[in-house]
Amino acid sequence: MSWGSELWDQFDNLEKHTQWGIEFVEKYTKFVKERSEIETNYAKQIRNLSKKYQPKKNSREDEESKYSFCRAFLTTLNELNDYAGQHEVIAENLTSQIIAELSRYLQDIKTERKMHFHDGRKAQQHIESSWKQLESCKRRFERDCKEADRAQQYFEKMDADINVTKADVEKARQQAQMRHQMASDSKGDYSSYLQKFNQEQNDHYYTIIPNIFQKLQDMEEKRIERIGVCMKTFADVDRQVLPIVGKCLDGMTKAAESIEPKDDSKQVVESYKSGFEPPGEVEFEDYGQAMKRTASDTSLTNSREGKEKPVSKSKGKLWPFIKNKNKLSLKLGSGPEDFSHLPPEQRRKKLQGKIDDLNKDIQKDMDQRDALTKMKDVYVKNPQMGDPASVDPRLLEIGQNIEKLQLEVQKFEGWLAEVEERMPSKSDTQRRSGIFETQNNTTVSNNCAQDRESPDGSYTEEQNSETQVIKVNTHPVPTSSTPEFDDEFDDEETLPTIGTCKALYPFEGHNEGTISVAEGELLYVIEEDKGDGWTRVRRNGEEEGYVPTSYVEVFLETNAKDS
Repeated sequence: MSWGSELWDQFDNLEKHTQWGIEFVEKYTKFVKERSEIETNYAKQIRNLSKKYQPKKNSREDEESKYSFCRAFLTTLNELNDYAGQHEVIAENLTSQIIAELSRYLQDIKTERKMHFHDGRKAQQHIESSWKQLESCKRRFERDCKEADRAQQYFEKMDADINVTKADVEKARQQAQMRHQMASDSKGDYSSYLQKFNQEQNDHYYTIIPNIFQKLQDMEEKRIERIGVCMKTFADVDRQVLPIVGKCLDGMTKAAESIEPKDDSKQVVESYKSGFEPPGEVEFEDYGQAMKRTASDTSLTNSREGKEKPVSKSKGKLWPFIKNKNKLSLKLGSGPEDFSHLPPEQRRKKLQGKIDDLNKDIQKDMDQRDALTKMKDVYVKNPQMGDPASVDPRLLEIGQNIEKLQLEVQKFEGWLAEVEERMPSKSDTQRRSGIFETQNNTTVSNNCAQDRESPDGSYTEEQNSETQVIKVNTHPVPTSSTPEFDDEFDDEETLPTIGTCKALYPFEGHNEGTISVAEGELLYVIEEDKGDGWTRVRRNGEEEGYVPTSYVEVFLETNAKDS
């Protein structure tokens, strides 16, 4: 159906309808623009959320990366960041493919509509002007006819009157003829202009106006078609990113499925395993009788036999649940270089990690040395490119650094070998103490003595009416570089006994001033711990030395405790 034939008389309504169509395009453009802004803001918020929960760059990040659920969460955050990027792509495509296109199209359609309605108004004004001219010709023809009739009647009246002169009659006759001629001319003009007007009116309503309305109809149909294309594009913009969004979601799903609870549980063991054995049963001490010690108590054979006896966990002390309120820190600050302040298993891991880092540094320096050597060869063959001697200082510096790092590696490998020798094997079902004190050699300048952490890793005090049991945290073992023991043993007189103690773990006193003890051995206490982690004991009334306080259970006499 054509607007020109069906709506020939609805010029004003078509003007309103086409204006409403343009306003609809503007409204749809605004809608897409707001959707684009929503996508942009959503992508920004998603990116900020992903950034907010990204792990911080610190030592804790390395710890968290060991667990599968932490790695899965990090993968989810990265996929979420990519997911936000797809929403940014949606916003960009909406802007470029719809908003920009419709903005240009709106300018074109407004100009086209204005031109068509201008032509329509011009044609309407022309037909209205022709109609006015036709009316004017018609009125003039009517007026001339009336004038001719009056002139004819006047002539007939004058001609019938015998009193009127012949000259007057002739004048009246001529006047009547002139009026008839004018009426005849007016009739001709009116007839010809009427034909002209009818032709113009026919052209106006069957040619000009239909053409204009057809153009408006075409414009409106194109506008509707353009809206349909934009709506389809609106959906396609989302559909285009669905594959990538699906990959992001698949990545999140895969990350979630990669979580391994068993492996994470094992990782907790690897992270916090100390290598110590649980404490054995606490033996009953009868203080009602004098302490009688046999040779078997101190003999090496019986002490070894005692170690082979299976022991169970202590029922009287829940070591894992004692809070580390009074934990003592090392005197050297952050810890010795050989990590002797750590339990055996953790120390082994730290030493291995240090060795790996040093080997990486050595490899980097060796690669750099190889590159400089090649550069020097090029300079030797092509002196114009550079001076070969300019590379020598850097090569010398790198060589010295490699030697230094290799010495460091040897030092840490020695500590690692020592720790691995002292750690109990997995197949050993006997009770091991996991001693890991460091043997100090003269080749290491800044060795720090190793220490043994108590089973609960804490410093606790328990008191009763008769005895005081003291357990303290680890402290550095005196080395040959600290002359405290020499001075005390050389200058001091024999000290009185202030209590007794029982060795909880075997201790090999390799350092000067220390004494070796076997597990379960009973000794006399001659000087209690002064806060440095060592207790001075005596065996058989003659052999004296220091043992780690955390290795023995001390029973001070009442009078010594009160004093």
